[in-house]
Amino acid sequence: MDYLFEHYNKFNEDKRLKSRHGQVEYINTFRYVKKYIDELCVDKSDFRIIDIGAGTGAYCGPLSMDGYNVNAIELIQHNLGRLKQKYPLVDAHKGNAVKLSRFKDESFDLTLLFGPMYHLFSYEDKLKALSEAKRVTKKNGIILVAYLTNDYGVVTYAFKEHHAIECLENGRLSKDFTINNSDSDIYDYVRLDLINKLDDELELERKCIFSPDGPADYMRDTLREMSEAEFEAFVDYQYINGERPELLGAGAHLVDVLIKP
Repeated sequence: MDYLFEHYNKFNEDKRLKSRHGQVEYINTFRYVKKYIDELCVDKSDFRIIDIGAGTGAYCGPLSMDGYNVNAIELIQHNLGRLKQKYPLVDAHKGNAVKLSRFKDESFDLTLLFGPMYHLFSYEDKLKALSEAKRVTKKNGIILVAYLTNDYGVVTYAFKEHHAIECLENGRLSKDFTINNSDSDIYDYVRLDLINKLDDELELERKCIFSPDGPADYMRDTLREMSEAEFEAFVDYQYINGERPELLGAGAHLVDVLIKP
């Protein structure tokens, strides 16, 4: 995992989320987080949230400042240090998404699994992470899981950066343009059929699946040129239309919203 530590010691996730294309993803994801908190939470003092792969605290931090009881797990020490410094109210620890032995079964009302699926390359490891998220979530609790989409990787790296023919020839892309990731890569890209398979195997019920960002990443220059009013309208457009099946594959990210039956 050394390559992953090296990557996040240099990569500024806070800066990405503050960019306009990052803000589309962040604002709309947070809208869904708050939506399901409002749906589930009766008493803040009795409501527990866990953020698995919390990064530097973009989600768990503001929730802790709103008075929620929040735990966080983060693998990268650099990120964990920044999280603890910025958000001392979060009960944050170093840990791995595939083994949450620190926590008892059915401990949390809401579980966020936003980072780990980007970096777990085997189906088995993804299944372990989602299984652990399910285990620590209370019955009828909600799990939100984020993925990077296959076609985003194809369009940006293969075609936009002119690697398509090379990738087809060396097997990085299959004939149907599925990305063949390896554990030497930084990110793993998936299609909806794999997400569906994970949910079915663990008998998790889907409330919805949405793209928080849609085409925002492809529109960086255009987004930067927008007025504040135009940008706010675009964020609302993506929020209102993010669950439409014909638009799901357009985005860089998908967020699967699941209920533990």
